[in-house]
Amino acid sequence: MSFAEYRRDLRATYGTGQATEHSYRPALRALLEALGNDIKAINEPTQADYGAPDFIVQRRQVPIGHIECKDIGTNLDAVEESEQVQRYREALPNLVLTDYLEFRWFANGERRAAARLGRFDSDGRWRPESDGDDAVRQLLADFYDAEVPIVGQPAELARRMASKTRLLRSAIEQILTGDANGAPALAGLLASYREVLINDLNVSKFADLQAQTAAYGLFAARCLHTGPASAFSRQSAVFADTTPFLRDVFGHIAGPNADSRIAWIIDDLALLLARADMAAVLEDFGTATRQEDPIVHFYEDFLAAYDPDLREMRGVYYTPEPVVSYIVRSVDWVLRSRFGLSAGLADTATVDVAMEEGGTQTLPRVLVLDPAAGTGTFLREVVSHIRDDLAKRGLAGAWSSYVPEHLLPRLFGFELLMAAYTICHLKLAMEISGDAEQYTLPDGGRLGVFLTNSLTEAHEDASGPMFAAEIVREAREADAVKRDHPVMVVIGNPPYSGHSANKGKWINDLMRGRDADDPQSYFSVDGEPSTSATPSGSTTTT
Repeated sequence: MSFAEYRRDLRATYGTGQATEHSYRPALRALLEALGNDIKAINEPTQADYGAPDFIVQRRQVPIGHIECKDIGTNLDAVEESEQVQRYREALPNLVLTDYLEFRWFANGERRAAARLGRFDSDGRWRPESDGDDAVRQLLADFYDAEVPIVGQPAELARRMASKTRLLRSAIEQILTGDANGAPALAGLLASYREVLINDLNVSKFADLQAQTAAYGLFAARCLHTGPASAFSRQSAVFADTTPFLRDVFGHIAGPNADSRIAWIIDDLALLLARADMAAVLEDFGTATRQEDPIVHFYEDFLAAYDPDLREMRGVYYTPEPVVSYIVRSVDWVLRSRFGLSAGLADTATVDVAMEEGGTQTLPRVLVLDPAAGTGTFLREVVSHIRDDLAKRGLAGAWSSYVPEHLLPRLFGFELLMAAYTICHLKLAMEISGDAEQYTLPDGGRLGVFLTNSLTEAHEDASGPMFAAEIVREAREADAVKRDHPVMVVIGNPPYSGHSANKGKWINDLMRGRDADDPQSYFSVDGEPSTSATPSGSTTTT
């Protein structure tokens, strides 16, 4: 389509007196595709109803930008400053805002150019703009040629991911408050969460959790990606070293089976990660010195940019690595000096445990549990400490046999938030494999980190919503650790958030002495009310 044909179509449609914003989209789509090589402009009205810009522009099936349309004559100055467009400008690095006559191009949130073809006067007559065709042609050419920026700084990547994740959160919430029946995967997962993990979970908080899960799931998949960076996409993202449950849920939320109304945001996230310099982002991760853990900093930076209030509510705070190292080394010293375990955390001693159904079971004596594992910083440091200890004793070559026989059977973590759970699995898999890929989890194998609420009773009913059985399976395996395993080491951060959001009837009854077997209250000392006690709760620790 030429500019002359585009103007003719606009004038004909405008002249009917009944045109709406949507009426002009076929003409604009034809113009966009005619002016660019291998350009495809995709307009999905159903996606626009859930927060998507009107057009997603692709070149050879790769998203390169977005276009937001308003009706002819709309005040674009006001629209440019609106909440909707401000959100787009923050999240979408290559954006055009147009009323079909004027075009405004924004790159990385800043307006780079504006051009106008002409205008309709008060009598409906067309008034062309001098050099308007050439100016719009150049603006669109620059828009087509703009590249997604390469990001190599963790804080900058976190900021860009956070802005896209907010778009995703809003879209998920709109879908579930609109037509939940048309989104069985999202609705099923929400019902499963409510039934098994967080009984009072509302749609807004669920959308929050799943948006983070998608963002971190893609981040994890990008870290595990071994092919060319350009080949990374939502469709290629895999979780070879995580749990079947996580792979299944991620596939429905952000993988090949993602809802089409949010898939465009997932594609944008994947493109950002494909273009990221992951070597720079993870520069120090897995090295011998590890003065800082970029993935931990990334998680904190992400939440600070994404939703600082959520970070406060869930108690997500970075624990300085020297503090983590000190705590782990102190536990190792106590095991050696006070419990007579000569190898400390690396000790392979066993103990016979009486089972409820009768008989005994031989289990490792040094069982380690982080009940609020977060992104796995403490568990990762335990793994690192054990490996270093083996190396000092000349047993570094035994790592590949030590891991399945003596490490995985006694290393456990519980986590309530799926985003942190995802990163925890990633970090531990990377730490256990080592720089030389000394150990890889076999097909069907998994780490002992479970998606479960440490402060609730186990759920025994595996019937119900779509993902309930999988989440219950996670909870049951976690319950087996609580009930049958003589956990010797409980490690991790204390719950710094004095008023946790994780409050359930079971834990509150225990704290307030409503348990018939143990009527002592956490809120009293020697029968007198305590003025310093605060409600306890699970805190996600990083």
